[in-house]
Amino acid sequence: MKTISVNGINLAYTRRGQGIPLVLIHGFPLDHTSWDEVAPILENKFDVILPDLRGFGQSTTIESPYSMADMADDIARLLDDLGIEKAAIAGHSMGGYVALAFLKKYPQRVIGLGLISSQAAADTPERKDGRYKTASDVAENGVGVVVEAMTPKLSADMRVQEFVRAVIGSQNKPAVIGALKAMAEREEMLPYLSALQNNHLDFPVTLIHGDADVLIPLDRSKEIISVLPSAKLFELSGAGHMPMMEFAQATADGLMFLAS
Repeated sequence: MKTISVNGINLAYTRRGQGIPLVLIHGFPLDHTSWDEVAPILENKFDVILPDLRGFGQSTTIESPYSMADMADDIARLLDDLGIEKAAIAGHSMGGYVALAFLKKYPQRVIGLGLISSQAAADTPERKDGRYKTASDVAENGVGVVVEAMTPKLSADMRVQEFVRAVIGSQNKPAVIGALKAMAEREEMLPYLSALQNNHLDFPVTLIHGDADVLIPLDRSKEIISVLPSAKLFELSGAGHMPMMEFAQATADGLMFLAS
């Protein structure tokens, strides 16, 4: 992987393929390797850019609080370093929150938006409290508490569970804690998407969601469609929260919509 210095961190990334620039942003608490089965399918159509979000994988982080917008800034600086003015931005779960933050802050740089197993709604007060409690638990007891809690929820597929268990277990406490708090404080984005629709959205939006997702239900993508009817929803029957691994070809097909 290559690394650049941005916003007080070292951001690691890899790049493959050629064509339309496409940034694939991983979810929590994973890294860019979650795209390993999808990226090869896309590389004949896209210039695929695969960052590790701050603190995850091979990227470093900071101890002070940060937001989804700060993580979006990291992506913007990465594109600057690569000499890319505009790109399609797609994110899985938390990566979708980062993608939405990027869209709101840098709308002129977005030529397509993809949300995979994600949502535009902010946390409920109960969910927000839960994230802070988990952050405290991680600070006291380590990342293992997230490994045990999240692994079975990410997928029912034992192959995928084996993968995510190893990846989550390799992450460091500051990254997991920082991301939990950033997710808890993220803003509600449905009104913004509704305003985009009313202002004649001029780029493709694809939503990819499994009907067996127990972390973020399919209804969250349908909620986005209700305010952004120009978006295309790809419902994956039997997929959990990791469709890029459970149904790699179908996920890639949904992302191909960003080339339209």
